[in-house]
Amino acid sequence: MAESLFERSYFSRLSEFSDLAPEMFKEFMTFNEGVMQHGSLSLKLKELAAVAVAHVTGCPYCIELHVGQLKDAGGNKEEMSEAILIGTALKAGSSIAHGVNALNAYDGAEDGTLFKRSYFERLSEFSKLQPEMFKSFVNFDQQALEPSTMSKKEGELIAVAVAHTTGCPYCIDLHTKNAKKEGASKEEIAEIIFVATALKAGSALAHGVNGLNAYDR
Repeated sequence: MAESLFERSYFSRLSEFSDLAPEMFKEFMTFNEGVMQHGSLSLKLKELAAVAVAHVTGCPYCIELHVGQLKDAGGNKEEMSEAILIGTALKAGSSIAHGVNALNAYDGAEDGTLFKRSYFERLSEFSKLQPEMFKSFVNFDQQALEPSTMSKKEGELIAVAVAHTTGCPYCIDLHTKNAKKEGASKEEIAEIIFVATALKAGSALAHGVNGLNAYDR
């Protein structure tokens, strides 16, 4: 029995789903392909967002696929690296943003609402609780969101995609507003959200080849 749980060759089993669940597979593929084909955002930006999201979902098949498609769309290694670091900042940012909920829980807050925009104001308390780590994170986060290979608007759109992948309501609120401030339209916001949707769903389907392997063992 093979010890390796991930091999590039396993991805070839994806087509088996077209026989096992033909209608659902067909509908998903139509949706997935349409996300990249339609809309006003450039294919390169969508692929940069896809690469960032793929690193957040941790899907090695998606990383391989979308890095290749990014190269085909004209993206270079520097742009790819910057998108990955934006994804890294947003994934880390989701953890610290949810830290305000931990503060509420620790302090025994009695408000039954678990997410409020005002709770985010407690974030600054971490600068007193862990000053060095908080300062280091803020410096990294700010640098990641000041990209040099793309516009700030493009960077914020990638951040919006990743925020919808992590599901952090504070991050969604912050980066959607930032993207709007940088000139992104509601249509562009919706478009990049669909990229995240396709990648998050695609990760589940791509990992399905491991499910097939597990079933057949």
